[in-house]
Amino acid sequence: MTNPFLPGTGSAGPEHPAAAISWSAQSVSGRRKPVNDDAWLAFSSDVKGAALLGEDGRHSLAAHDLIFAVSDGMGGGNAGDVASRLLLEQLSTMIPRTFRIAASGLKPDYLTHLQQVIQAVHLELNARADGDSQKQGMAATLALAWFTPENLYLCNVGDSRIYLHRQSTDGPETRQLSEDHTFAWKKMQRGELTEREFRAHPRRAALYEVIGGGHPTVNPYVASCPYQAGDRFLLCSDGLIDGIWDKHIHTAFLKNPDSTRPLTESLIARAVCNDGNDDTTVIALEVHDIVKNG
Repeated sequence: MTNPFLPGTGSAGPEHPAAAISWSAQSVSGRRKPVNDDAWLAFSSDVKGAALLGEDGRHSLAAHDLIFAVSDGMGGGNAGDVASRLLLEQLSTMIPRTFRIAASGLKPDYLTHLQQVIQAVHLELNARADGDSQKQGMAATLALAWFTPENLYLCNVGDSRIYLHRQSTDGPETRQLSEDHTFAWKKMQRGELTEREFRAHPRRAALYEVIGGGHPTVNPYVASCPYQAGDRFLLCSDGLIDGIWDKHIHTAFLKNPDSTRPLTESLIARAVCNDGNDDTTVIALEVHDIVKNG
């Protein structure tokens, strides 16, 4: 039997009561960084296009999809800053096209559309960098959560992460849903490295997948994940992981059960205190059943 806690690659699950998402986002610059190369994005999407959302909010899924994303830019000069923001700007333009597909009477294939969008943005970043010495090699990671009324579709490239915290029959659990695109992370998943060994690995940050960077193609990790009321999600850049372990993320969920803003602030505060050299960005999310909670 498929574990419903983990994402799959199939179609959306059964319909459930109308839901709402609450969220909080925060980004801080690394103490050794003159420019914050991280960026985050929150927007609602419908047939009219994208509407940008603020750092904190709550929004129903009855009439809109909701998309949240974190990106960590890489490259010399201002290229990292440009890469992460250009990537997210392009996503907010391309993702709403699924509504035009639906309006034409066709059922959108969300996972295929996500892969096509990421490939298009990848080519756009490479085109912007071509011939510009200030931007050559610019690239970015991505962690994206796309909530529709029926399902969550997620995507990641690089080592920006997505976590899910859920109450199960065995108690609360926190799991990483995304996949780091590093060989060190894969070794940890196979049990060849402990988390401590992974964190000390000299190639921990050596990414084999990024958006841009002059590479001809990109292979994002995409999956679908049924959600339910009470689920809580976390999107973050690797700056957070530099400062805290997975067990600390789980503890933060447990200690901040009532609001996304205290969770976001507590995670960033601890990560910055423990490390803080890199830019750190977090979006905390919670799913609400609006039939019960209004």
